[in-house]
Amino acid sequence: MYDMAAIATWIEFAVRWVHVITAIAWIGSSFYFIALDLGLHRDRNLKSGADGEEWQVHGGGFYHVQKYLVAPALMPDDLVWFKWESYSTWLSGFALLILVYYLGAEFYLVDPRVAELATWQAVGISLASLAFGWIVYDQICKSKFGDDNTRLMIVLYVILVGMAYFYTSVFSGRAALLHLGAFTASIMSANVFFIIMPNQRIVVADLKAGRTPDANYGKIAKQRSTHNNYLTLPVIFLMLSNHYPLAFASEMNWLIAALVFLMGVTIRHYFNSLHARQGNPTWTWLATALLFIAIIWLSTAPVFRATEPQKASGAALRFAQADGFERVQDIVTGRCSMCHAAEPGWEGLLWPPKGIRLETEYQIASAAKQIYIQAGITNAMPPANLSHMEPTERAEIVAWFKAAKD
Repeated sequence: MYDMAAIATWIEFAVRWVHVITAIAWIGSSFYFIALDLGLHRDRNLKSGADGEEWQVHGGGFYHVQKYLVAPALMPDDLVWFKWESYSTWLSGFALLILVYYLGAEFYLVDPRVAELATWQAVGISLASLAFGWIVYDQICKSKFGDDNTRLMIVLYVILVGMAYFYTSVFSGRAALLHLGAFTASIMSANVFFIIMPNQRIVVADLKAGRTPDANYGKIAKQRSTHNNYLTLPVIFLMLSNHYPLAFASEMNWLIAALVFLMGVTIRHYFNSLHARQGNPTWTWLATALLFIAIIWLSTAPVFRATEPQKASGAALRFAQADGFERVQDIVTGRCSMCHAAEPGWEGLLWPPKGIRLETEYQIASAAKQIYIQAGITNAMPPANLSHMEPTERAEIVAWFKAAKD
């Protein structure tokens, strides 16, 4: 008989791998083209009519790149479109959101100490918020208010900070920062799907039909591409944050997220200025360091909520009432809770790994799947088996988990 929990874990791993691969491709191409555009030499009277050119060397060869504001006189037959990197990243990311946070809502999405939500309510809020983000952002960009890009970026930042506070008020800390990343990434991918690609298709169609394309389509596409450029690094931080409880489990997690977006601006400003040959703004290094120090300071605010939920979730209750739970509780308390505690007893640990506490019945029952995967069917925990968990104890964990699932 197949172990469905193990299969589900491998499916999640495979989707996550795809997500990472496609994200690398998307971010890499995005960063390359922004750097290329900023670094073009536009002070040369090119016979080809191109707006600028750049000579580059890589991998033992030399590349001569030219950019046309609209298009060359003759449209090439083998035009390469950069779009699937963005689409694949978003689709695989949304699949992960379903696998981890929607199907595992009782463990990862809903925190009764934050808000008493049913699974369907939490999932509904998640979906609605992602759609809300794109609609509001897109309408602001298309309005006269969006004509001033600096003003637009400030409003976008205010919206992102507001969403950070909202998410931390309805979801678990881990899910809140992840959702803020998904909210931002959805805007970025929608920019490609709804604005950048359609505008480029209109330009190509006009050229093929012998019409003069409207240069405004390219201007709009470039504006959205620039927004994506400044949002990329914060999204990466937010997606990685679920591994670090000091980021997601602090009471100040929404403010940490707000500062992360500012770090994204300072880092990209440095590289964009460098690529555009507009100086070497090393002040951004200090600004970024100070922002990060502020984040470290904020992370020392109360990391964990002191109170337990008024009542256990349905899934946690099922595991707490399953045969063998009392014995598993003894095993986990003896082998795991010296590290997975509000105040870890293991020397050198200042907080429980990944923010998981295993001190009470509720905490142990709520972490049933992690305990089963990490200490039941694998020997990942305790690390190096430092607390000497016996094979018979691992077998008891497996038996308890399966009893609850039957």
